[in-house]
Amino acid sequence: MGRRKKGSPVHGWLVLDKPQNMTSTQAVGIVRRVFNAQKAGHSGTLDPLATGILPIALGEATKTVSFAVDGEKAYRFTVRWGAETETDDTEGAISNTSDQRPDRASIEALLPQFHGEIMQVPPAYSAIKVDGARAYDLARDGETVVLNARPVFIDSLQLVDMPDAATSVFEARCGKGTYVRALARDMGRLLGCYGHVIALRRTQVGPFDEAIAVAMDDLKAASEANDAEQLLRFLQPVEAALADLPELLVSQSDAASLARGQTVLIRGRDAPILSGPAYATSKGRLIALGELAKGALHPTRVFNLG
Repeated sequence: MGRRKKGSPVHGWLVLDKPQNMTSTQAVGIVRRVFNAQKAGHSGTLDPLATGILPIALGEATKTVSFAVDGEKAYRFTVRWGAETETDDTEGAISNTSDQRPDRASIEALLPQFHGEIMQVPPAYSAIKVDGARAYDLARDGETVVLNARPVFIDSLQLVDMPDAATSVFEARCGKGTYVRALARDMGRLLGCYGHVIALRRTQVGPFDEAIAVAMDDLKAASEANDAEQLLRFLQPVEAALADLPELLVSQSDAASLARGQTVLIRGRDAPILSGPAYATSKGRLIALGELAKGALHPTRVFNLG
């Protein structure tokens, strides 16, 4: 007999509004303990100083994490001009300073350079691996970290406020792998004044946004009150991460085949022209995730929702 998994078979997404000064790993640990879940994982790390949307997958939802990670992300962040830091935020020591301060016209004239696909060098203090080690671990040990530029996609970058001459607030929508801290660093260098992030909030990850986010205090309050019903109301369904994929309604017999990992033919007039990832449901129940090709669904993930 296999070893019995610890915890309860809880399945779904908890869209956490992560507070400041908490790592993403710590947040996942708290959520897992609150729900006594067998499995948990997050879709996209947030820096400890950052706040906002951290979707946490529980149970079978962990099979859909890649779709949330690959989704568009939105941020609101504040840049302080006049200084660049080793970490590109307030945690690091100041590495360069300038007496120059950019005006609104200069900033807005620069922003088109950060639209579409750009090449971006990640911060030295990042989770990217270099020869098997995390870049931030090497940097903290005093090693010089050299990271290569890589393509990232910026859907939009807008200046939304300038509270004072040294501070600007931006909103950005971007794709996977974009570092907001690097945007602040690069804008500061191009403007000739240097800059670093002093506040960062993620407002969206794929289909998950602030409208359905759960505050950590509310989560803890429900847990301390042993309010199991409220905790379950906080959860989004497993398929919430698949909102951008086609949903296929299959019969019970096809559902049984998919559950066994078997390919099924997709019926309907438009079935032969569909291709790519899709998910199948039967009578409102998520059955499988798979690839559509030549009028058939080939399951890649089968869900066991109990």
